[in-house]
Amino acid sequence: MIERERDKLIIKVHKLVKRFGLKTVLRDLDFKVHPGEFVAILGPNGAGKTTFLRILASLSRPAMGEVYIAGYLLPAQAAAVRRIIGVVSHQPLLYGDLTAEENLRFYGRMYAVPALNERIHEVLDLVGLVPRRRDLVRTFSRGMQQRLAIGRAVLHNPEIMLFDEPHTGLDQNACAMLDNTLREVAARGRTVVMTSHDLSRSADLASRFDVLSRGDIVASAQRSEMNPNLLLSFYREATSASVQSGIRRE
Repeated sequence: MIERERDKLIIKVHKLVKRFGLKTVLRDLDFKVHPGEFVAILGPNGAGKTTFLRILASLSRPAMGEVYIAGYLLPAQAAAVRRIIGVVSHQPLLYGDLTAEENLRFYGRMYAVPALNERIHEVLDLVGLVPRRRDLVRTFSRGMQQRLAIGRAVLHNPEIMLFDEPHTGLDQNACAMLDNTLREVAARGRTVVMTSHDLSRSADLASRFDVLSRGDIVASAQRSEMNPNLLLSFYREATSASVQSGIRRE
């Protein structure tokens, strides 16, 4: 039964535990994602969102539990997982003294991307940076750097995109441009998991909303089942119930 269920899922996490010293950050966390879903993981600061995404990205090891990405087990098959995921955080991880094209060419060679020149042009077009392709990245605005970071992450055509608070530090115009890029990425059939504290932007982008509180997913709702205008009240009820439950356990 478990094997058949896993075949229908692109991400499956079961009883995940992560500790830093004596502090338990993630506790018995279960999480499932079907191909093509856009899942927004919402939660307060310190809830464990970034830690969880780093585990999905094979950048951190869990203390206990099972993590499967497209059927690959982490951390044992981390190399295979990294070939099929793209990761974007609030730090662009780009080389400022290289041009946009040069940055993409560097990463493209790392992933042995075929027909690399053509692929670079496709990606720059996707993120709206063709006119700036030969400009040094250090001359880019924060929002342009973040769009190029998405281009870097999709360059090797990953099945899964992981975004960790991608709107952090962006002004409203840059956020709007980034949203358009995120929609375009999702529209191309990729599975997207995004952590965020911005409920309004999540409501506009995601097809599913999961609330992470006190180290566990405490509530989940499909966009099709809930009016996005009610996301704030859904979030508040979920986090409040989690806090009260934690107080009773303690």
